[in-house]
Amino acid sequence: MVQIANISLPDFPLLLAPMEDVSDPPFRFVCKQNGADLMYSEFISSEGLIRDAIKSKQKLDFNEFERPFGIQIFGGDEEAMALSAKIVDTVQPDLVDINFGCPVKKVVSKGAGAAVLKDIDAMVRLTTAVVRSTTLPVTVKTRLGWDDNSKNIEEVAERLQDAGIKALTIHGRTRAQLYKGEADWALIAAVKNNPRIHIPIFGNGDIDSPQKALDYKNRYGVDGVMIGRAAIGYPWIFREIKHFLQTGTLLELPTVEERVEVCRTHAHKSVEWKGEVLGILEMRRHYSNYLKGLSHVKEYRTRLVTVKTLREVDEILNEVKEKFAGLTPERQVIPLSEDQLPACAC
Repeated sequence: MVQIANISLPDFPLLLAPMEDVSDPPFRFVCKQNGADLMYSEFISSEGLIRDAIKSKQKLDFNEFERPFGIQIFGGDEEAMALSAKIVDTVQPDLVDINFGCPVKKVVSKGAGAAVLKDIDAMVRLTTAVVRSTTLPVTVKTRLGWDDNSKNIEEVAERLQDAGIKALTIHGRTRAQLYKGEADWALIAAVKNNPRIHIPIFGNGDIDSPQKALDYKNRYGVDGVMIGRAAIGYPWIFREIKHFLQTGTLLELPTVEERVEVCRTHAHKSVEWKGEVLGILEMRRHYSNYLKGLSHVKEYRTRLVTVKTLREVDEILNEVKEKFAGLTPERQVIPLSEDQLPACAC
């Protein structure tokens, strides 16, 4: 069992990454159904939360089914981070997570996200401000460093632990890499193997199959893994990894019927939470992934990203279910296109 303060997780837990414009309640629902052990909100601007920005406040929404659940905040100002942590306290998630890893320009330019990797003292001050302002356990997600010349994650881990965080998730890339190249897990392992480190260390980056999850577990010794982009349109990744870790055998892949029904659940939850117009619009990034691996399915995908009502979505999904009945498409690990990528999956 893995402990984050008073939160008990199973051995080698699987975490769903906080992904901007992806990790909303409808997406989290289908991931939780399929075995995600710990999930987070989309990242929330501390300044936006203080200003009562509608989008920021909406990101605080979660339900009891999602527990244990963390809300992730980011920012570069101590006072704003402290106050936003107090606001997070009021909705009673299980933990507060700080984003020190987002590489996108609009976040970095404000001295937040991965920008703080250039100033460890500032990172410690921001973390301390949050720890002192909340009754909840505080965790951090970050990267190896700013660039290849400043991979400072080992010092960062020690100092953040001393500041009071209860777990650390490390994405195995620098800010300069963005999402390119291969994640370097050797430094994640170095943090985990540091005798001074006693908090759980979770690895993130490139986990896209059960085999890789087991390999990285054995090779790097982390306490668990966080999965982001591989779960978009494929929430079954969590149950597949769990089954493989327990049995050493691969679980049967989801059939077309199951793919369609989970996609339908996701779409209905999206409309229920956001309303039909926005709910249908924001589902468009997911359809091609749910239907990946089916031959001659392009016509249906094209229609799904143009229709405007839930009734039309249901009708098209019924057609797909009928046309491809009985098939179990092979899983294809294909890089997401630009329009499918989350705005930030640090």
